[in-house]
Amino acid sequence: MTNQGNLIVITAGGSGLIGHELIKQLLEQEPIDKIYALSRRELPFTHNKLDVITDANLEVKHWDDEHARPQYGFISLGSTKKQAGSQQGLEKIDYELVCKVAQQMKLLGVTRLCVVSSLGASPHSPSHYLRCKGKMELALEKMEFEQLVFVRPGPLVGIRDNPRTDEQVVQSILGALRPLMIGPLAKLIPIHASDVAKAMQYSVFKHSNKRVTILNSIDMRQLIKQYQ
Repeated sequence: MTNQGNLIVITAGGSGLIGHELIKQLLEQEPIDKIYALSRRELPFTHNKLDVITDANLEVKHWDDEHARPQYGFISLGSTKKQAGSQQGLEKIDYELVCKVAQQMKLLGVTRLCVVSSLGASPHSPSHYLRCKGKMELALEKMEFEQLVFVRPGPLVGIRDNPRTDEQVVQSILGALRPLMIGPLAKLIPIHASDVAKAMQYSVFKHSNKRVTILNSIDMRQLIKQYQ
């Protein structure tokens, strides 16, 4: 974390596994003066630095010009086909909504943005889910933020309000295979949501000459080690 004070942050997706951990960690960072959390519903956080903006469509419909504008943004929105109800519903969240929120953050003043994507994201993937993530990445790159980071975690470890059965099965299998997962396969080793949240912060609070950065789970673990 940088030692500069007067840091203003805005997040979207605070009710999810990574987003929840991210806000919790951000609240503990002394250099951060204010956190705006854009959310569809109230969050289980209260803090004098936290301002929750609740809106069903994740829209900032009014902004008091006396409020300090955020320079740093974090988006951890995402769904599954089962949760969204259809492929079209998934695309509306993982692609359209993320793009809308990112554009909104830029208009508010965000210059450095970190977004949760997925391992394997590609606009040419045979997987509809990964195509949505890949299309989202391309669209955000065109918005020309000063610094844009995509984190692409593999399977996540953490406690969800509504555990995903498929995710639990994958974690169990990969956990048993972990001793064999070396080299590129290390990207598939389950990563804690808390570590993803740490890497997201480190990636944008440090100044980089790269306009677009992509971090997989291996990259995120290496980044965290630099700060320990």
